[in-house]
Amino acid sequence: MESMQLFELVIAMLLAIILLHFAAHKLGLPPAVALLAGGGLFAFLPGLPVISLDPELVLVIFLPPLLMDGAWFIALRHLHRHMLGIIALAVGAVVFTTAVIAVVAHMLVPSLPWAACAALGAIVAPPDAVSARAVLQNVRLPRRLSILLEGESLFNDASGLVLFRFAVAAGVTGAFSMVDALESFALLAIGGALVGAAVGAAWVLLAPRLNDKYLMIASSLLAPWASYLLAESGHLSGVIATVTTGLICGWYQHVVFSAEVRMNGTAFWAVMIFLMEAFVFLLIGSSLRGVIDRVGGFDVVLAEMTGPVLAILIALTAARFLWVFGSDGVIRLIRAMGVRRYTPIGARAATVLGWAGMRGVVTLAVALSVPEGFPGRDFILVTAFAVIIGTVLIQGTTLGAVIRLVRLEEPESDRPRMTMSEAEAAMAQAQLRVVEVHAYDGEGALQHPRLLDRYTRHASISSAYAGQEEEHAETLHAHFDLILKAVAAGRVELLRLHRNGDIDEETLQELERDLDLEELSALSAKA
Repeated sequence: MESMQLFELVIAMLLAIILLHFAAHKLGLPPAVALLAGGGLFAFLPGLPVISLDPELVLVIFLPPLLMDGAWFIALRHLHRHMLGIIALAVGAVVFTTAVIAVVAHMLVPSLPWAACAALGAIVAPPDAVSARAVLQNVRLPRRLSILLEGESLFNDASGLVLFRFAVAAGVTGAFSMVDALESFALLAIGGALVGAAVGAAWVLLAPRLNDKYLMIASSLLAPWASYLLAESGHLSGVIATVTTGLICGWYQHVVFSAEVRMNGTAFWAVMIFLMEAFVFLLIGSSLRGVIDRVGGFDVVLAEMTGPVLAILIALTAARFLWVFGSDGVIRLIRAMGVRRYTPIGARAATVLGWAGMRGVVTLAVALSVPEGFPGRDFILVTAFAVIIGTVLIQGTTLGAVIRLVRLEEPESDRPRMTMSEAEAAMAQAQLRVVEVHAYDGEGALQHPRLLDRYTRHASISSAYAGQEEEHAETLHAHFDLILKAVAAGRVELLRLHRNGDIDEETLQELERDLDLEELSALSAKA
């Protein structure tokens, strides 16, 4: 494909992303579903080239920033609190699912060697971080369940990739050692974490010294790729390294970034992640034609692979449910024996956790990386693609309904000690104390009466509102609706002055920025 054709294809895909996102919004579908389906149709349009993905390049381009973004915003304190459950999902569930799929695949296709069956299991076992984010961003979950799913999606790729590498090595060499596998996993994980910690610490120390908002934002973009590539070049886990870097940068960004840098950086990252996630699902769908052509066409797939592939998809879903409910049962048994440290999530939450197992770009990229000549390569590729389509289209479209059906409730123990309004009241009191100290000059004369009155009123209103949100909700909504109307009126007048030539571009941009901040503040407070 020529360079100009490639650029035109990228522009066409960008247009498709906008149209498919808009259609998904109108139809009430998760955008990932619309993009995956649209990409599949895109692949078979006449005149378009067959899209073939370089698996290593796909992982390097998309995975580091998406993992960084997920780790950046995750609640670190809750991540630490629920780390045992996350490890049980990210490692235990992946190993268990790999074993189940290997056994089922060997039963369905006895000619497939055990190493190939294990490789298939390792490919489809880990739920995908991108798919999970894309589907879960439009649903509201209890904090513990949300942390379990987010944490699992950040770490499970590492365990899946290790299992895959050993399965492929066993298939090529005919030898496998459990001790070597465990040692390799420990080395990859610990080494990756150390690399990620070093990169994260370097960013925390160096980013503030750049003294330029664009350079600081650019450095935050460089960090995930630097972490991933450094770890992979040392044959360590790039996934663990990137997640570790993201956790460190996300924890310290509140003191590293100024308000202006944070607002600009958040907007930049939000758009970039939106486009990356969209391109991932569009590329997955668009690669369907290449996968079908590789194995001999739809006739071959329907005649020879449909039954085993469907059975594996069912076994994959059943294995996750079995692990989730089994783990919850073990916790209940431990509590019955007198150990109260761990709390089961309950059948309702376990149902949602079991159903939220969407696969995505990592599954496809790893499947495409299976060496030519590896036993069962075509079957592995078709199964991986079917698992992605099946989990995203079926689980992705029904997850919201499942959440509503089970009627999840957040346990009292998982709720934060303070509500947002209570935290706002505490913040207002701290601001007032500073203003009270500095509102007077050295001789005790009041220098800033209006500022003192403003902060006193804000602290008083915030204290009265804390804990009484429902009683004041209607009044507050009306209050902020009026602010938004005032902002809109100011915006109309500002544009009139500019269009009449009364003010220049610089004045327009400065005052428009003030209006934007006021509008964002009102919208945030109203939400």
